[in-house]
Amino acid sequence: MLKKFICVVAAGLTLSVMGITAARADAVDDIKKKGVLVVGTKADYRPFGYLDPSGKITGFEADLAADVAKRLGVKLELIPVVASNRIQFLQQGKIDLMIATMSDTPERRKIVDIVEPNYYGSGTNVLASKTAAVKNWEQLRGKKICLIQGAFYNKELQEKYGVEGVAFPGTAEAYAALKNGSCVGFAYDDTAIVGEMLKPEWAAYEMPLDSILFVPWGIAVKQGEKGFMDFMSKTAVDWHKSGMIQELEKKWGIKPTKFAAESREKHK
Repeated sequence: MLKKFICVVAAGLTLSVMGITAARADAVDDIKKKGVLVVGTKADYRPFGYLDPSGKITGFEADLAADVAKRLGVKLELIPVVASNRIQFLQQGKIDLMIATMSDTPERRKIVDIVEPNYYGSGTNVLASKTAAVKNWEQLRGKKICLIQGAFYNKELQEKYGVEGVAFPGTAEAYAALKNGSCVGFAYDDTAIVGEMLKPEWAAYEMPLDSILFVPWGIAVKQGEKGFMDFMSKTAVDWHKSGMIQELEKKWGIKPTKFAAESREKHK
């Protein structure tokens, strides 16, 4: 009787796990039923995601999110996220999809499912005052450098290059600290720094170093949502194949990248 009971319990657990997996795999159907795709994206990362004068999130990644919603035939809702909360928002179900300048790393693949192929990428650089005369990474050893909480490159900058990291939850705080002299420089994605330097307020600043630590960016879905993963994978392939990524670079004034060009050739 005990052996029979154990077998019944085991069978029940197996069916429960299968049920959970099936439920997650039906994420696309769930999104279509509710009629809204909720996407977490940046609102402080010009030109990939930022607030326009009306307070609406716009930019490169907002356009990608809009394309996904169009393919699904649903409305789009954009939720602003930052590096320190974007994964949690996805895991907690606050968003269905994350397109938020997230670097694709092995550690992150352990806790969320990252869509292949990657859609974009960036390196790490520093925004610093021209008067600081920063010429090389070694020159930053022992210097206070503004960082963003949760950024993957923080550890390497501190351990390999010896910077004294001063971490902030968002870019607004980091930029303010740089301006008031709390940091010698702000280490961040080179793509974001280029966008920020378009503003007149940064005329006295520069991005003086060669970018390091190039990492591709990944779109993320909650673990186990295979159907949604497959859908997004096909979508990302089409973005490269059709040249949409390169068209968005042009639209948003981003210098054409080798990554975008090579990705299009690969998926033609």
